Amino acid sequence: MKRTLNRLICSASILLASYVLGSCTPSPSTSSSDTTDATSPPAASGSSEQIVLAVGGESDEGYDPTLGWGRYGSPLFQSTLLRRDEDLNIVNDLATGYTVSEDGLTWTVTIREDVLFSDGEPLTAEDVAYTFEQAAQSGGLNDLTMLEEAIATDTYTVEFRLTEPQSTFVNRLITLGIVPEHAYGEDYGRNPIGSGPYQLVQWDEGQQLIVEVNPNYYNEPPSIERLVFLFLEEDAAFAAAQAEQVQVVSVPQALAVQNVEGMTLYDVTSVDNRGLMFPYVPTSAGKTTPDGDPIGNDVTADLAIRQAINYAVDRQALVDGVLEGYGSPAYGPVSGLAWEEESAKIEDAQVGQAQAILAEGGWVDSNNDGLLEKEGMEATFTLLYPASDSTRQALALSVAEMLKPIGIQANVEGRSWDEIEPAMHSNVVLFGWGSHDQTEMYNLYHSQSAQGDFYNTGYYANQAIDDVLDLAMGAPSEAEAIAFWKASQWDGQKGFTAQGDAAWAWLVNLDHTYFVSDCLDIGQPQVEPHGHGWPITANIAQWTWTCD
Repeated sequence: MKRTLNRLICSASILLASYVLGSCTPSPSTSSSDTTDATSPPAASGSSEQIVLAVGGESDEGYDPTLGWGRYGSPLFQSTLLRRDEDLNIVNDLATGYTVSEDGLTWTVTIREDVLFSDGEPLTAEDVAYTFEQAAQSGGLNDLTMLEEAIATDTYTVEFRLTEPQSTFVNRLITLGIVPEHAYGEDYGRNPIGSGPYQLVQWDEGQQLIVEVNPNYYNEPPSIERLVFLFLEEDAAFAAAQAEQVQVVSVPQALAVQNVEGMTLYDVTSVDNRGLMFPYVPTSAGKTTPDGDPIGNDVTADLAIRQAINYAVDRQALVDGVLEGYGSPAYGPVSGLAWEEESAKIEDAQVGQAQAILAEGGWVDSNNDGLLEKEGMEATFTLLYPASDSTRQALALSVAEMLKPIGIQANVEGRSWDEIEPAMHSNVVLFGWGSHDQTEMYNLYHSQSAQGDFYNTGYYANQAIDDVLDLAMGAPSEAEAIAFWKASQWDGQKGFTAQGDAAWAWLVNLDHTYFVSDCLDIGQPQVEPHGHGWPITANIAQWTWTCD
């Protein structure tokens, strides 16, 4: 019966993929390109004319950079002033150079003079200034709180004037795609015009997105003329790859152990992490969020509990067992990046050390039931994870088993995000983060970031750490800020990682796993950020089809 059910699921998945691919050619009434031939679709098997990708979901808000599109990967339709290369070095894109004033308050950027938007209009400094002002006012996901104003001082020079120095402002130049002032409106996200390597042709929401080469692209034009992005669930996407219907597919680690004929597995390192967020304050503090949700947990407010969990967890076993080897242990939010503090790492799977920490902290098993108590309180808490995520479920259940030998009970519950949000400040949550932008570390740990949303969910607060994070944020450059970012993690005496306040128990960094057609050369992928967006496409303009 089980085998028959699996065959039915697989067949249904292939049928769904085939149905979507059958509609991959834009109709004249919905296409925004005059070059699309609606009568003769390219072969689904792939060519330099067209490839099909199933690499993640669509953007609910559309493809508007001022609202956050492109924050975790290439904005595709738009260009950015700067970008990170395959080694995460910062290089020019639209910009020809930039300078920062001695006081760190004025960033001056010069841009190329040969750039056109996909509608043929020139891109100028006015468009750059408009984009940043619009993003600052939109309330979207771009952190532009320090931007006082953006001003075009001439046709190809723009000044960004900040209220305070901010070393991470460079990341806004890297991720914020430039939109055209003359063509920006309420429906821009569904009809984007930009200067990126591709332009949108058709979007069938919930099914597919079709893009073609932007004929006005200022760099070497991409060699693959059309891309079709399919929005499929993991099993359906994998079935489509097996049926030779897609040329690039993102798969969970559990499926990466399979073989797909004609495709090669790309095991891409990422900073896409998973970890346990601990409510940091006790319930007795009586705090609530601005929405009235409870804050605090008396068990996880105890340092001994948090540190013991960090030492008891066997991270390598999680990598091997849950991630099938496609990942690495994580000891902080920036594992593997240049601003990681290596000395913050601990030797994990240390059950004896965890037990000693708990005993010193006053936790004892007074009735020999295997569960520790302290002052009438049992060492138990609820561990929440999003029910739709099988990887987080497996991580949560595995961690719960690892904690039993040290007398801590984690009650694992899968819930929807709507259910998790009001409970996430008073319960342990298995979250995922990971960015090339150090601002994320600041937002996760600075006390001022605790505002009742997803940043600093546990209301962690340590003035000494705040001071170091402020020094990092106010440093003149990314390079000069690194020493402070590292010190906030662990400076030998204090930090937010396991040896210090242990505000989280970071578990693993996922590898992003993709099957790619043997006929497709995707170059060298970056160390990828969290999986929102399509990080594999960061260098898509350099992809080439190698078969006849």
